[in-house]
Amino acid sequence: MIPRNKNDEREFPWWLVVAGALGAFFLYRILADDLYRQVLTTLSRGVGITLFVTAVAFTSACLIGLGLAVASLSRYRLLRELARFYTEILRGLPILVLLLYVAFVIAPGMVAAINWVLEGLGQETIRTRDFSLLWRAIVALTLGYSAFIAEVFRAGLLSVDEGQVEAAKALGLNGWHRFRFIVFPQAIRTILPPLGNDFIAMIKDSSLVSVLGVLDITQLGKVTAAGNFHYFETYNVVAFLYLTMTVTLSLLLRRLERHMRRKPG
Repeated sequence: MIPRNKNDEREFPWWLVVAGALGAFFLYRILADDLYRQVLTTLSRGVGITLFVTAVAFTSACLIGLGLAVASLSRYRLLRELARFYTEILRGLPILVLLLYVAFVIAPGMVAAINWVLEGLGQETIRTRDFSLLWRAIVALTLGYSAFIAEVFRAGLLSVDEGQVEAAKALGLNGWHRFRFIVFPQAIRTILPPLGNDFIAMIKDSSLVSVLGVLDITQLGKVTAAGNFHYFETYNVVAFLYLTMTVTLSLLLRRLERHMRRKPG
């Protein structure tokens, strides 16, 4: 393990000054150039889709991941084995492959199963295209990231000293109360930094939903560049939008980490 440099927090962030200067210069170019402004106006419509996909998928992945982490630490072996099977299989699949698999294998299979039930009940069936590509992409990102987030939660829960759990048992707290009042409030300090990194990673990986035709920033960039043939300007704006979101979130995450280190236990 590489030791953390204690001078890192006191060093002046020259990298941030350079990055800010470049960002300000590029923003000036966008505002001063008609072509850049037009491209930015077009691509800005994809920012909402990118953030929506990321927020919904990440929230769902956190809920599933927490359930998997608790199951992996259960005293019941069946739950532990099922949780391990899920995490190992999903972590072994590239997100792009998972997107395509969910969109073109799992989604049609789900629709076929639902239609079989509906036909048995004498109800009107649904079509595969009624399951929108946007939600197929959200499901795929949720499944893929829940496996990684489960390991983050599991490590955080294991970081809590066992003596405190035993003390809570001695006080008569049941399993739910021990988790709610003793384990999770302490584990969250360990969990939040890597969880924030996963959120930033999901923002970047959300660009993969463009392969399904979802109109996020990347897909709008591809369509715009194919229409105006100004690939340099278009993908400059695409990169600028993603960097603005990820660098801003990274800075907020670092500030949160410093705050949590200074906060007394």
